[in-house]
Amino acid sequence: MKKILLFISVLALFILCGVPGCSVLPTPKEALPAATQTGTNIFGCLVNGKVWLPKGYNGTSNLSPSYDPNFNGKIIFDISTYRILSDNDKQYLGIGIVGLDTVGTYAVNDTIGFAKFSKDQCSYMYYDHTVYRKGSIKITKLSLPIVSGTFDFILFKSGCDTLKATQGRFDLKF
Repeated sequence: MKKILLFISVLALFILCGVPGCSVLPTPKEALPAATQTGTNIFGCLVNGKVWLPKGYNGTSNLSPSYDPNFNGKIIFDISTYRILSDNDKQYLGIGIVGLDTVGTYAVNDTIGFAKFSKDQCSYMYYDHTVYRKGSIKITKLSLPIVSGTFDFILFKSGCDTLKATQGRFDLKF
């Protein structure tokens, strides 16, 4: 009798969990990577309070850092990322600094630090002077081949939602 009850219980569990939205195992929640300074090639932040990590793949890297010491006589540092959640949900996020030369805090504005984001019909591009931007990129380690830091910024464009990136972190090895 005990074996029959056990069998019926297990069978019921399998039947119930075949229903959409039911799962026996907990779904792992996305979490920001730890803020490190060892060249672990991580990038993440909260975008409007939700975890934003590069993910998805369309034949190219979803985390593309660039460090050019000879860009018009200045060092330029740029991180471009994207995430593909579905065919209809693609997002692009990037940050960068023109004139990076030391550990420290760089303002996100029109000339030195920049931030960009694109989703659906809204693009907050660094070259678009109708975008309001405020924030900072803090370089905590600049010891090539490793560049690490944190960032926070706000982007606003008429007709689009305000975009707030907080608790941003990156740790890259070139």
